[in-house]
This record gives sequence, structure tokens and C-alpha cells, in this order.
Amino acid sequence: MTFIQLHYLITIAKTQSLNKAAERLYVSQPSLTSAMKELEKELGVTLFYRSGRGVTLTNDGAEFLLYAKQMYGQYEDILEKYGKGGSYKKKFGVSTQHYSFAVKAFVDMVREFDMSQYEFAIRETKTAEVIRDVRTMKSEIGLLYLNDFNRKSMEKLLKSAGLEFHPLIRCQAYVYMWKKHPLAKEASISFRQLEGYPCLSFEQGDDSAFYLAEEILSTNEYPQVIKANDRATMLNLMVGLNGYTLCSGMICEELNGSEYIAVPFQDDAQNPNDAMEIGYVLRRGAMLSKVGELYMEKLKKYLRI
Repeated sequence: MTFIQLHYLITIAKTQSLNKAAERLYVSQPSLTSAMKELEKELGVTLFYRSGRGVTLTNDGAEFLLYAKQMYGQYEDILEKYGKGGSYKKKFGVSTQHYSFAVKAFVDMVREFDMSQYEFAIRETKTAEVIRDVRTMKSEIGLLYLNDFNRKSMEKLLKSAGLEFHPLIRCQAYVYMWKKHPLAKEASISFRQLEGYPCLSFEQGDDSAFYLAEEILSTNEYPQVIKANDRATMLNLMVGLNGYTLCSGMICEELNGSEYIAVPFQDDAQNPNDAMEIGYVLRRGAMLSKVGELYMEKLKKYLRI
């Protein structure tokens, strides 16, 4: 069975004449008749009654016509969207933990394309959703970090999802806060100094494990903790409540503004400053698309690697 045969069938049923259908389809009547006989043989049913006055559908033919119209209609929809001159837009997506540098690289990449020809997406989201998005091909690339605390669990999770981690850069943790925070002028800040201020953390879901946290030292008992879902809310809490968060220290002022600073985190025996290894995840064995390659180029340029 072919879409051409379905098209022939629909046209014959509409015109109720092999001659008229052949004229409309620009094929010879013998070719049209032969195509319908082949279809009837494949289906094992008679589709038309033929007479001197034309052709009419049999009961089997009328029933099959409903399916034929449905199938051929979907075929036409596909051609309209994906065929030459269609409305199909190439897609590219990135899912990431809350990194402003990831958004900056995305902005720089998108500027080099005709946006009317593409459907771009960047998703700042929970760690588990970064993994899920890449596994299900919702996004081509995922950005997250590993360190000594979460590495074993994260690598196991990535392996079970059929993903591979590709390291980009290692960095120590910084305390990210408002420029007018009481500790903003310190050369470095210890965990003890932070005890009087709320720790801001990105929400990972009710059932999430500690190793999915975006911040290091996620297992610590913080006197004050506030969860947030997005970066804008996090920044507002820094200003309104003198809150802070622990981050990579790679901050994009162009997107976050110049009212925030990153101060080195001073570790101690109980609170080690484990190096964060930030990288990207892809489906195992997958090759980057041309858009993905350009995104990684912009990302590495910003990270200076």
C-alpha cells in the first residue's frame, strides 16, 4: 500500500469515474485501474463496483475510504510542515542548572541565526529535569556539575539515563550576595560568618536527594534556609533579606546586573570547599548538531577554556 494508491482511491471516490479521476490525476486510465487492482489484492477486498455509468464504493470500500482519508490527511500535514517551503522550524534546546553564563552563551548563539527559521529553548530547571530533558531529547544539551560529594550518585544516575558527562571547567565555590550585604567587603567568607543570614537554595522537588542540589554543602544544617525556583527570585531575596547562595563564582553582570558580587568561600575541616566540575551531558554516543557545536563554542569562549 502506498500514499499514491490512497490518493488515487480518494480521487476515484470523489469523481465516481475512472476517466475523470485519471484526468485529474494526470495518469492513464489503465495505470489507475492497475493501481486499484493491486490495492484490492493486497487488502483482500473489493473496493469498487464498476459499471458503464461509472464506479461506486462497496461497503468494504466505503469503510476503507474513511481510514484512507485519515492516513492521507496526516501525510499531507507532514508534507505541509516538513516539505519544501513548509512551516517546520529546526529545534534546539538546552536544559541547565541555574547558571547565568549558560544563558549568556545561549543569547550569543541565538544572535547568529535567523530566529524565524528555528525554534530555540533554554530551560533553567531542576537537576533531575536537566537529566530527563536530555534523555527524552527535549533538549540536546544539559549543563550541571559534579563534585566529590555527588559524583558517584550522579554518575550512576547519568549512566542509567543513557547519558555521558563531558567536563568543561573546575572551580572553587563562592558566596554570592548583594553588594550591600554586611559581609560583602570580606576577602573571603567562612561558614561560621554566614550563620546569621538565610541560605538561599534552588528547589529540587519534595522527593529529591541531597546529591541533586545545585549548591555544595547541601547536607549541612543551616539555621535559616529559603527555597526558590528561579534566579530572579533568588536575586530579590538577596536584596530583601541579605540572603546568600554558594555558586561557581562565574556571574554574568550583563544578565544579572552589577549589584551582586561573588566572594571566595573559606572552607574549614567540617566544611570543605570541594571543587565543582561543571560540564555538559549528552545522550551516549550522540554527536552535537551544528547549532549545538556553536553553543558550546560560545560557552567555552565565555568560560575562557
